[in-house]
Amino acid sequence: MSYIQEKNVRDETIQLLTELLPVLRAILGISQEEIAQYIGISRQTYCALELKKRQISWNTFLSLFLFFISNEKTYELLKTKKGYIAQVYGMLQYESGEKSVQYPQGFENKQ
Repeated sequence: MSYIQEKNVRDETIQLLTELLPVLRAILGISQEEIAQYIGISRQTYCALELKKRQISWNTFLSLFLFFISNEKTYELLKTKKGYIAQVYGMLQYESGEKSVQYPQGFENKQ
């Protein structure tokens, strides 16, 4: 995959999570302050992300993604977005002749 194609996929992946932020947070019943503390950003930054006034960086995206897939309730919602979780894992795969990074053991059965 070319750099441009990879960037487009990454941007689409981030965009979908951005759209879902308010819903995912509501499902967990936590405040913007709480989620910001969990992922290591300020409440103001998180609020700007949720209101789409600021674009989510790749590192913040990964923190949010891991936070939400680690919670059963929000994992179920993300799982309904067909191929979304696998797509993110696919972007994180490192290849040097053979795959060096793989799904966590047992995770592939959840999809």
